Amino acid sequence: MNRDRQQEIAADSIAALKDAEERVRATDLQMRALFLQRLEALRALACWKKERGLPAEDRELEQRTLSELTPGVEEEAQRSFYLSFLQDVLTVGTRWQHYLMEGLRVAYSGVEGAFGHIAAMRIFPDGTKIPYPSFEDAYSAVEKGECDLAVLPIENSYAGEVGQVLDLMFSGNLHVNGVYDLPVTQNLLGLPGAKAEDIRTVISHPQALAQCQPYIRRHGYCTKSASNTAMAAKETAEGGDPSVGAIAGAETAQLYGLQLLDHDINESRLNTTRFAVFSRVEYPAAAGHDKGAFLILFTVKDEVGGLAKAINLISAYNFNMRVLRSRPMHNLPWNYYFYAELEGTDSSENGQRMLNALRGVCPMMKVVGRYTAAEVLSEAEKS
Repeated sequence: MNRDRQQEIAADSIAALKDAEERVRATDLQMRALFLQRLEALRALACWKKERGLPAEDRELEQRTLSELTPGVEEEAQRSFYLSFLQDVLTVGTRWQHYLMEGLRVAYSGVEGAFGHIAAMRIFPDGTKIPYPSFEDAYSAVEKGECDLAVLPIENSYAGEVGQVLDLMFSGNLHVNGVYDLPVTQNLLGLPGAKAEDIRTVISHPQALAQCQPYIRRHGYCTKSASNTAMAAKETAEGGDPSVGAIAGAETAQLYGLQLLDHDINESRLNTTRFAVFSRVEYPAAAGHDKGAFLILFTVKDEVGGLAKAINLISAYNFNMRVLRSRPMHNLPWNYYFYAELEGTDSSENGQRMLNALRGVCPMMKVVGRYTAAEVLSEAEKS
């Protein structure tokens, strides 16, 4: 091969290299523009979520994105790299939303270390958590605009519903925009150097005392109520009495300088507290969502079969009722309102017909919340 031919081949090779580099750079510029466009769309989404008290993460949407977009890459090797690229894009998008939502003000009842605080931390890790002395105060803080949302318990799998919060749902104006399950492990905490056999009195929230009743009876403990488990730990630490213990979470022991005397003392090993996220803005669920659920509150006429009429209507429109609870109405002795959790979505045509039918037999009926599926707040994923 002569020298001129070698130079020609070399020139072609350099030209091909430059062409490839230019195409890569052009693509990078297009990707930069699309990336910034995506961030702006996520900015609007983060604002929408913040208004409704929703977390930055949306795992269901992420999984749907992966399953919808990845099959479009036909070459197997490219598909693997694209999947990795797409996962990184989704992760960066979530981090961007976290950054935008750092100013979120989250109300909870209790003090640092209470289960309400732990739930708020795991649902909204980037938000500013603001404690309030009672459920009513935390709820009112959102109504008045002091906070963007409140994280409050609505039910425990062992002790039942949290009536005070259900009453706030009945009388208040906030909307439930998410439901989360926090596995609860109760522990016996004591002063440093104390022993389990030294304990004579235990302090905790009434729900926690109820969850641990068999353990308390076996050991013959006297009980004392506290506004929440963290306050029980604080009172125990400040009291300085080695015969007094607290029932609370392990994280709370570290916060108040107590030691763990016995662990997993709650009766049910499946003990879970369900928390709801309350905000001023309603979250409209997508019609036809097969994992959807919505919460309604209603009253019935004081007549024979009044409640049966409402229940039969719900069934007639093919809605499965997961939960039905009654609560006394404080302003009307011996009158009750009802709390129900229904599978499906009220925004569907069938859901709207059912709600209209209920309004015909119920003096009062309102939808108080919607969510897709209760997410488990595991410590490994959320802490």
